[in-house]
Amino acid sequence: MGMTGGYNRLDAKDWAREHMRGIWAAALTPFNPDMTINEQGLRANLRHWINDLGIDGMFIAGKQGEFFSLSLPERKRLMDIAMEETAGKAGAIMSCSDQNMDVVIELAQYAESIGAQSIVVHAPVLHFLKGQDETLYAYYKYIGERINISMALWSHPDSGYLMSPELCARLADIPNVVAIKYSVPREMYVKLTHLAGDRLIVSTASEDEWFDNIVELGWKLYLCSAPPYLLQTRYDRRMRDYTDLAFAGRIDEARAIRDSLEPVRHAIKYTVPKEKPQAHSKYWQELLGQSGGPVRRPMLQLTQAEKDSTRAAFETCGLKLAP
Repeated sequence: MGMTGGYNRLDAKDWAREHMRGIWAAALTPFNPDMTINEQGLRANLRHWINDLGIDGMFIAGKQGEFFSLSLPERKRLMDIAMEETAGKAGAIMSCSDQNMDVVIELAQYAESIGAQSIVVHAPVLHFLKGQDETLYAYYKYIGERINISMALWSHPDSGYLMSPELCARLADIPNVVAIKYSVPREMYVKLTHLAGDRLIVSTASEDEWFDNIVELGWKLYLCSAPPYLLQTRYDRRMRDYTDLAFAGRIDEARAIRDSLEPVRHAIKYTVPKEKPQAHSKYWQELLGQSGGPVRRPMLQLTQAEKDSTRAAFETCGLKLAP
């Protein structure tokens, strides 16, 4: 799915409805043993995800990618690499999330300058306020007025609050706010789906709920984290398969394939240490033959015992690694 050609910010919603479809995953940032970015590993991962796994788009330099431990030049470099590897092949959403507004704007304008067509900005930490709605409306309006490309929102508990469906529907009036990764309880994103209509593409991060949301809510876009490249191999594309079948209305076939992945889901969830999600995902990537590597502080590395239990679960979860 190539995403080429410019558009005006006033046309962003039309552009998004046409181009932002399918499975979009959040890239982890592979590091070398000396903690520099493993650029070749990242390129190899992106090519594998696009060519072998059929992933439609990527989040770059976000929370999964440990943006909080990256310098601004490093975040920009990740954007450069993603643009080179996805050009004409897949979508890319550049993460510009930061608590400092100047950093958000600098990254957003850089993304636009290199030809990116979409950014994502998570809701800032505002847990010290008793209310957030007017602050958030002004926040996203300010960003939207300074770029000509589309913007996705992201609301999740890490911010210390959740944006209400009503606020999100109001934010959808900003011309270049086109989508939201809405990591909230199901009743909240169902309500927003109905409130926003065609003004905002609503998604949630949970792969467990993706099939139901295609069938019950008519969703066509999945903005998620790592499942599309952890649950699949080039010989076992069950997530891609059940998604395509569900899109085609072949619901029973899709459900059967979705259900067949339960041992893989369980293997991942059962072995991930609660303080080490990125380290665990990177090790799982390595078991799949992708580039993972260490995590940067403040994140903690897996212990050998944690690696051993993860490997044991991996080897018995039923993922097909060869023809």
